[in-house]
Amino acid sequence: MAVTAATGAVLSGCSSTEPTEIQLPPVTSPLHSELVAGVSGAGTMPHLEALQRIADSNGGNRATPGPGYDASVDYVAGVLRDAGFDVTTPTFTMRRRGQEFTVRNVIAQTRTGSPDHVVMAGAHLDSVPEGPGINDNATGVASLLEIGTRMGGSPPITNAVRFGFWGAEEIDLNGSTAYVEGLTPAERDAIALYINIDMAASPNAGYFVNGGAAGRGSRSGPPGSATVGRVLMEELTAKGVAAELVRFDRGSDHVPFVEANIPTGGVYAGDGETKTPEQAAAWGGEADVVFDVCYHQACDRIDTINRTALDDFTDAMAGTIIRFATSHEVPAR
Repeated sequence: MAVTAATGAVLSGCSSTEPTEIQLPPVTSPLHSELVAGVSGAGTMPHLEALQRIADSNGGNRATPGPGYDASVDYVAGVLRDAGFDVTTPTFTMRRRGQEFTVRNVIAQTRTGSPDHVVMAGAHLDSVPEGPGINDNATGVASLLEIGTRMGGSPPITNAVRFGFWGAEEIDLNGSTAYVEGLTPAERDAIALYINIDMAASPNAGYFVNGGAAGRGSRSGPPGSATVGRVLMEELTAKGVAAELVRFDRGSDHVPFVEANIPTGGVYAGDGETKTPEQAAAWGGEADVVFDVCYHQACDRIDTINRTALDDFTDAMAGTIIRFATSHEVPAR
């Protein structure tokens, strides 16, 4: 997750105008039960181990631009190709320290489901130069890889599922911004919704959901975002977790999707901010201690992650993705 001024900071622009009551996609698909039961935090571990090895072999990081990031792209693209997805690695250009670099994102889409109604989920693939970025954000990447490989590239779904893995999130959200800005109007309109996952296993984990947060001056997201947020909340409730609905900030790859008026939601476990006593009472962990003591540091390694939170967020993401993918109801804009 990129550096932000504060969790819950306000994005500019209009807030959601959704009605209070919205019909959510029901939990009726057998594929929902199968996928949620099949995915797990344990299933993400081979991917986390692979990304840790990549960082260890490339100067201790997977930063954009750099060989650790390039190897991460190759790994993710290979996993999803093997799982039967249509995979591309579109490029974008960015400037860093006076030089121009060409960098790849990874985009993977199912071969089934309507391409006119795409359920999209994404996570940033880069780390900061100071560390391997396992919580931030190999955990989000590994969660989506676990979901994608369990689901397979040709599941029996109504709406296509697309995964995006973004470069240079830690440098002004370059990868996701370039992707959204490069879409034609028709391609943008075909994305029914976007779900972001960034930092899913903070050691002193919190449970935060974006999408539809209310309050004066808050940024709840474009119309449809509250529907995405409510489904994420429901899926976490099914895990026994009472998540906290919070405003979108400017620190992760949801930003360009929100600004493009695409219904958007997201989850994260907290970064360098401090857990309150009330949050500790609700979720466990230590009050008055930051969510991730290794945030943007060399100690952000696989041995520091919270595996319970990773399991909970992976299940919630899987349930949310498949509910929208198998439903004829998608958020209205």
